[in-house]
Amino acid sequence: LTEGNYTDITQQCWDYFVDLMRNVRTSELCEWKVISRPYSELQGCLEFWAERLNYSYPNALAEQYIFLSHHRYFHNCTLEHPVYFDPPEDVLLAMIIAPICLIPFLVTLVIWRSKDGKAQA
Repeated sequence: LTEGNYTDITQQCWDYFVDLMRNVRTSELCEWKVISRPYSELQGCLEFWAERLNYSYPNALAEQYIFLSHHRYFHNCTLEHPVYFDPPEDVLLAMIIAPICLIPFLVTLVIWRSKDGKAQA
């Protein structure tokens, strides 16, 4: 199978998605429970055929269709509740290691101060 076949197949995936989206009312375009099936079908179709034809996934052509779906159907959707993402790994590592490194220092400080207090008494 050639690249031309993958291009044709991804177009068929897109056409099927567009057909499914015809059943979605404009007022429902931002409701995940309504659009999750068509969206998942598009993504699944693109991924299935990429793997079947030994293409990597995600790939540029598949991403074009995903971006196109967002541009055409979901561009007016805003998040009611912000989505929080994990911080970058280096920040996360620093946030984990800093308190761990402080514990021995604080234990040493407490022991040193308690010994110092006994010496004065």
